Amino acid sequence: MSYQPYRKILVSLAQDSIRHGLRCNHPLYVETEQFPDQLVEHRASFVTLQKNGQLRGCIGTLEAHRPLVKDIAHNGWSAAFRDPRFKPVDGDELDQLEIFISILSKPEPVEFESEQDLLEQIRPGEDGLILEAAGRRGTFLPSVWESLTEKRDFLTNLKMKAGLPSHYWSDEIKVMRYTTEYIK
Repeated sequence: MSYQPYRKILVSLAQDSIRHGLRCNHPLYVETEQFPDQLVEHRASFVTLQKNGQLRGCIGTLEAHRPLVKDIAHNGWSAAFRDPRFKPVDGDELDQLEIFISILSKPEPVEFESEQDLLEQIRPGEDGLILEAAGRRGTFLPSVWESLTEKRDFLTNLKMKAGLPSHYWSDEIKVMRYTTEYIK
């Protein structure tokens, strides 16, 4: 099932939540009754903001725990005002932001015997990965393949994002994969 027919609704929802956040300092409250059934199913999403082609914020959820429209409204607001890598968006930036939405499939565990085995199973351009080890966790959306095109680079950078050394390996590492439907 595709969310592309709802592209304008979903992008506008994230944008409206950012506008609302500028005025009220919290995400837009969403009444789910006004949306089609597909948009109120519990789904996980990420909202990515770019300004002049550069990342300006990206926040999301990995597990579906609320209706998609509520998740997008909350993540849009969070990407604009709560991403710790950036200062909060201000009103002058609003019209310069591009909004991208990733709707995640349910993550599935990847079974592997070694780092090389894991690398052989990764599907470039398709997989988003969640890596957990040593009490740390990190994820890369499938869109990260655009800048990290090699499997080893993707995995190495994911380890570092999770706060682990680039060369880290342990039999305790857990990896889950997911795909996304990308909406812009």
